[in-house]
Amino acid sequence: MESWELHAMARRHLMDRYDELTDRYAALPNQGRAWDGYRYSVEAKRLYPRYNVVAAMLEEVERLDPDHLPAPGPLAAALVDAAETARSPLTEPPMSRVEAEAMELERRRFSATVHTWMSTTDLAVDPLPYRRVLRPEESSEWRRRLESRWGLRTLSWYPMLDDPVPEQVLVLREESMWDGPGVGLVREVLHGMGRARAVELREYGAGYVLDVDLLSPRYTGAEGVWTDDTLDWIAFASHEGTIAFGGTLAAMLPESWPHLDEWRWTGW
Repeated sequence: MESWELHAMARRHLMDRYDELTDRYAALPNQGRAWDGYRYSVEAKRLYPRYNVVAAMLEEVERLDPDHLPAPGPLAAALVDAAETARSPLTEPPMSRVEAEAMELERRRFSATVHTWMSTTDLAVDPLPYRRVLRPEESSEWRRRLESRWGLRTLSWYPMLDDPVPEQVLVLREESMWDGPGVGLVREVLHGMGRARAVELREYGAGYVLDVDLLSPRYTGAEGVWTDDTLDWIAFASHEGTIAFGGTLAAMLPESWPHLDEWRWTGW
């Protein structure tokens, strides 16, 4: 087994496991609430800690750079360490015994799965698009560069700034990225510009370097900013239902987006 195969297997496994657990939670009666409609049911407490800790493990696994992985043995040890130590605000106490036991079982499950992979010789896995969690100092440097180049303010941009929106900034409604063709067209334009990877920063949570094929400029509960090494384009998804583009991306998107005007933001 090569290192990239083991790393891709771990990422795919955790992503699939997260989807499985969240789907199971979504199927619970009364949205996981107990009879009083306030507290969580025991079934819910056995599920949501599991997908929260899986998300934390995936983030820890993706701190490893797929372009510079250690040998399979040390990599397996790093994956097991991620199973044992991964943390997020959603995995921290206080919590009930049921919740704590659920997370511990999920950690053990992933650790045991890694050991199983290491003893299997015929694993088949396809490569995954590149995605790596930024180190804190990298995120800080990207924010500094975006502030200098694009006037970003505390990870916020147009139309959320007090200044009028410049004419060359393209602002669309967020539905263009969910119900419209926006995400696919943004990726298509960036590929046409020869861009392979982008940077994603969020107002909270991890920042990433990722393949353009994974880029989704959408508001997901945390405002987001996207760019790449050239800094000649920027995208910003706000909590007020807008997605703004600047630079070369703003100039080129209208050329490949039929009926773009249907998605333009017209103000509040």
